[in-house]
Amino acid sequence: MADTADFYINLFLDGEKEKKAQEAGLGSQIQEIDGKKALRVAMTKKDQKKLEKGFGELPFDASNACVLPQEASDTLMQIVLDMKSVDVMKFAITKLYNPLKGRDVFGRGTGGR
Repeated sequence: MADTADFYINLFLDGEKEKKAQEAGLGSQIQEIDGKKALRVAMTKKDQKKLEKGFGELPFDASNACVLPQEASDTLMQIVLDMKSVDVMKFAITKLYNPLKGRDVFGRGTGGR
């Protein structure tokens, strides 16, 4: 499935994260990207649009892959480890994308006062 995705998120692994990925049975999913070990999470164009809305401009490389900000990357890594799969975007997008981020609690058009 990962080969037919529109976009990817690269989760770069340090020694501890690589060990956890191996323990979760994801060893065969670990790739070498730019000389570093990584898990690659596939996402659709729709997911990519939501992430760009939530995080601003995400830089995508030639293979349509990006790296999320640290906190979001850690959240996604935990989801991957918990689900023991890199096919997690249907679930993960709800944890990563907050459409109300940056808006005050009064919403639009009320002036917030």
